[in-house]
Amino acid sequence: MAMQGTSTTVPERKLIAGRRLRWDEARAAQAYAQGLWVRSTLADALRRTAQQSPQRVLLVDGATRLDAQSLLQQAERLAQALLARAAPGAVVSFMLPNWHEAAVIYLGATLAGMVANPILPSLRERELRFILQDCDSRFLFIPARFREHDYAAMLSQVCATLPQPPAVVVLRGEAGKHLHYESLLREPARALPLPAQEADALRMVMYTSGTTGRAKGVMHSHNSIHALNCQLRAHWRITPGDKFLVPSPISHIGGSIYAFEGPLLLGTTAVLMARWEPDAAVALMQAEGCTHMAGATPFLQQLLAAAQRAGTRLPQLKVFICGGASVPPALIREAGEYFSSAAVTRVYGSTEVPVTTVGVTDRADAAHAASSDGLPGIAQIRLAAVPGASEGDGEILARGPQMLRGYLHEEDDASAFDGEGYFRTGDLGRWQDDRYLVVTGRAKDLIIRNGENISPKEVEDLLLTHPQIAEVAIVGLPDPRTGERACAVVVPRGAEPPSLDALREFLLRLQVARFKLPEQLQLRAALPKNDAGKVLKQQLRSELM
Repeated sequence: MAMQGTSTTVPERKLIAGRRLRWDEARAAQAYAQGLWVRSTLADALRRTAQQSPQRVLLVDGATRLDAQSLLQQAERLAQALLARAAPGAVVSFMLPNWHEAAVIYLGATLAGMVANPILPSLRERELRFILQDCDSRFLFIPARFREHDYAAMLSQVCATLPQPPAVVVLRGEAGKHLHYESLLREPARALPLPAQEADALRMVMYTSGTTGRAKGVMHSHNSIHALNCQLRAHWRITPGDKFLVPSPISHIGGSIYAFEGPLLLGTTAVLMARWEPDAAVALMQAEGCTHMAGATPFLQQLLAAAQRAGTRLPQLKVFICGGASVPPALIREAGEYFSSAAVTRVYGSTEVPVTTVGVTDRADAAHAASSDGLPGIAQIRLAAVPGASEGDGEILARGPQMLRGYLHEEDDASAFDGEGYFRTGDLGRWQDDRYLVVTGRAKDLIIRNGENISPKEVEDLLLTHPQIAEVAIVGLPDPRTGERACAVVVPRGAEPPSLDALREFLLRLQVARFKLPEQLQLRAALPKNDAGKVLKQQLRSELM
């Protein structure tokens, strides 16, 4: 299904439903001709599913089983409440765990012709303030509390600093001065007509950590996500009635697809986990008959160990997709042998080009499933020469109908794409046996911990304001539990060097998310640099490993 592009012109921005999105006429026509892009939207899929299979369970969240008819009814009520407060095109943010209400919000925003903006619940004031202002969010849905954190109190502080704060809606707890979610659903029915949908319009903005230190808003249309679902159906052994266990955050591109899109476009059911507990996951997969799961390396490691403790090989599991961090080939081999009915495979992708490779889901080709990151699906991939890279390695460039429709700020596109519309991933790779991609490293500076992207520059810029730090470099080191851990290499200022605990406390006072905190400290008299004064992070990394 690889898409063979013929256009060699730089895509222009096209005004669609009030937003300027990247557009290549020839490649758009190709996507439509192949059926990867369509004229209908997820709103149409929701109405069609509710009409044809009203009682089919789409999401399982503990004791809650949300069927198609109920999802449509709740989403329509929420859409009316949103439209009473804002116009179509407004951004609707939600910062929620893997709860079924998130699907109602996602679909409610869709029916209202608004733009969904999933936000990681682990972010804190600094990051949240930036995102809400950057995308001009008009609504933010939050839990009252989650993991002992008071979100309602945090939002009171954040909103007080914003020139145009969003309306804050609180779920599962006291709302205080904010709106309560249930009150929106109980508002009297209005006769407001729901807007018509455009399949090429912006339907989601998702922020991703970059190497510049500033998060960027990645724009996806109905059709870019539709193409992604077509690819999953074709390559991941998905049939109607399959069930996805979804412990990966719904604020990631993967979790959002499995929870919000797949149940309507692929006929699957999403079984949600708000807190990852491997033993509970095994029990849930057995009870619900889960056929698919995707997650970063720690999820697979811990699921395998839990299944072995429970004495089950999870015979109904058809596919486990592993990505988001360095994946040891030995782990793929061991899990593939133990889960005797499942294809266990590595994949590669990003928020910008989701599922760039589809893995290897043929159990007969377990060798390539373990040693490579798999085959391209509908994405075209090419490798660009990188000075100083190992022989055979190049920067991975990718384009396809599932790729982003540009960054929220048009100026961010300039360095992100080449002249033929390929996205510059910043990752290095090589071909194995001419067909299989192997990701070998990163040309860009990024740390991936437990599947979360960390921009070292963001943390470095903050630590440079610490009075005891003259210079600092954050490098990622291999970690068997999290994939990578962040090590702060510090040149102290003055006679008294800072401690690791002091650095962490300093960052927490600056309202930085905990997952970005360094886990290791290395003190140095100087940082290694090249003739131009650039810190040689690869040398540091090699010395610390």
